[in-house]
Amino acid sequence: MADLSPIDLQKALKGAEYPTSKDELVSLAQKNGANDSVVSKLDGVSPDHFDGPDEVQKAVFKNA
Repeated sequence: MADLSPIDLQKALKGAEYPTSKDELVSLAQKNGANDSVVSKLDGVSPDHFDGPDEVQKAVFKNA
């Protein structure tokens, strides 16, 4: 997804506490005002559980 930058992802996940679930990250991104492309990308990642922000970054950008 070319329009999603690591900075956009960091802003969307501001305040995240790990470990956490994908559903909690999606909810947090929505609360933080993330655009639909960020929320959609987060919702489509695997796995469903993350131990830290590095795992989220790898999952989101592995196919970028």
